[in-house]
Amino acid sequence: MTEILRLRNVDFVRESRQILTGVNFTVSAGEHWALIGPNGAGKSTLLSMCGAEKHPTRGTVHVLGHQLGRVEIRKLRESIGHVNPRHPLRSALTVRQVVLTGATGTTELMPRWEPSPEVFERADYLIAMLGLRTLAGATWPTMSQGERGRTLIARALVTDPPLLLLDEPSTGLDIAAREQFLETVDHLHRSHPELATVLVTHHLEELPETTTHAALLNNGRIFAAGHACDVLTTEHVTESFGHPIQIEYRDRRWQARAIRASGS
Repeated sequence: MTEILRLRNVDFVRESRQILTGVNFTVSAGEHWALIGPNGAGKSTLLSMCGAEKHPTRGTVHVLGHQLGRVEIRKLRESIGHVNPRHPLRSALTVRQVVLTGATGTTELMPRWEPSPEVFERADYLIAMLGLRTLAGATWPTMSQGERGRTLIARALVTDPPLLLLDEPSTGLDIAAREQFLETVDHLHRSHPELATVLVTHHLEELPETTTHAALLNNGRIFAAGHACDVLTTEHVTESFGHPIQIEYRDRRWQARAIRASGS
């Protein structure tokens, strides 16, 4: 199976503070990973290395076969899709225009840039696949968070990357919008069997059914990693979060709730 990400003995220090310590992490094509842990565990820093946005202080990071520090970063990033619900767009771009900005890796449309017919075709295919065709007349400021989320997935996929990173993609969504978004991610995983994804979240309820692997982080270290059903257990999650949490896996979805003390 093709290796997409490989982190070996990674430390990351920022302003004399140790953020990551001894991290080993490998992702192969077709795997769908969840990074889970309490606030400050190091999830966002780890994701930024997967996206070639940060370099390790010590250790090595290979992304799509290239070692960070020995590759042209800008070109490498063109092969990585990134979905961030805090996308800083302010202009009244249409759905199609937002998706097309993924081809240039910019927030706004580049002046005097004209997409090729192939890019237009790819954008329209993704818009249809993600159920956005009925929003043809909508602009970014008028779209709901759920509609924006699906648009950002299409934007991230317009270059057909082998790796997709999702940074707390359910942020700001109500329950219905969250479920629609997760259905979209599940459909994406099933229709693109070679795509590798890494999703960061605090909440197990926000994991798609098609999640295959999980890593629990705590204090900058990977506490447990492997197949999702082996990692996301009551014992592991309780120890990782430092609080008694009951984990249930039902109908291919996870649920978490606090374990009440006897007599409470």
